Amino acid sequence: QVQLVESVGGLVQPGGSLRLSCAASGRFFSIFDMGWSRQAPGKERELVAGITRDGSANYAESVKGRFTISRVNTKNTVYLQMDSLKPEDTAVYYCFVQSGISRVTTWGQGTLVTVSS
Repeated sequence: QVQLVESVGGLVQPGGSLRLSCAASGRFFSIFDMGWSRQAPGKERELVAGITRDGSANYAESVKGRFTISRVNTKNTVYLQMDSLKPEDTAVYYCFVQSGISRVTTWGQGTLVTVSS
């Protein structure tokens, strides 16, 4: 089974940058899709970005051009580079992976990113 450990978020000023990481460990056959979702106060959780094993990525329209998702398969790690951050990016960010023959989804513990002056 997969366990995920996310890096710590934090406080960043508007226009600033922050990089999140998420490392998978445990026993599993393979990891397929990986990605990030977020949940802002009073809003539904939304998909921010996803990436396949071969590096094909997709983004929510609200972050396209500002966020970059990447992965290092040999380290079973996915990253989210966040640039030009806006206050509306404030949310708890959760990473996820799909693993095993049944592609079970496993979620990270979540980390708070606050964008404010």
